[in-house]
Amino acid sequence: MRRRVLLSACSLALFLPAGCKPAGEGAAPAQAAVAMPAVTLDPNSIAGIAAGSADHTTLVTALKAVDYVLPLNNPGPFTVFAPVNAAFDKLPDGTVETLLKPESASQLRTILLHHVIVTAYDPTQLTDGLVLTMLAGGSVTVQRQGDELTVGGAKVLGSVRAGNGMLYIVDGVMLPN
Repeated sequence: MRRRVLLSACSLALFLPAGCKPAGEGAAPAQAAVAMPAVTLDPNSIAGIAAGSADHTTLVTALKAVDYVLPLNNPGPFTVFAPVNAAFDKLPDGTVETLLKPESASQLRTILLHHVIVTAYDPTQLTDGLVLTMLAGGSVTVQRQGDELTVGGAKVLGSVRAGNGMLYIVDGVMLPN
């Protein structure tokens, strides 16, 4: 149990911004700029698979808006329920545009983390009635009827095993309570 809590805390740290204020907002001026090497996404990671999918451009745009692409390139293990573009289209008009604004970053982070688990769940482990605790802290319930699988009300359209976990393609955006 202690190892799982520590793993969850460490994984959560990968998704949280450093909390630094830009110069001019009360932060001390930087001593020297540090050049960061360009990072190439692993095409077999959850981030790489989503970035290469024409059906997930809205999700990738949202991930980029809050700097969550690189964390999903980390070793994991993760389970990510990735809404397709059409899932975002189902939200009320203007919702996506509003969430992508800098002033909505906190809300967008919460929504995105409500699609992530710090464990890789194989499809056979997603049993009817299973309650999953999402990285944002809320939970969703799995419903399985025959071959049809829904998670938090979103229908699972397919799954892809990634090098750092499992990616489930879903037809809905799961909003936290």
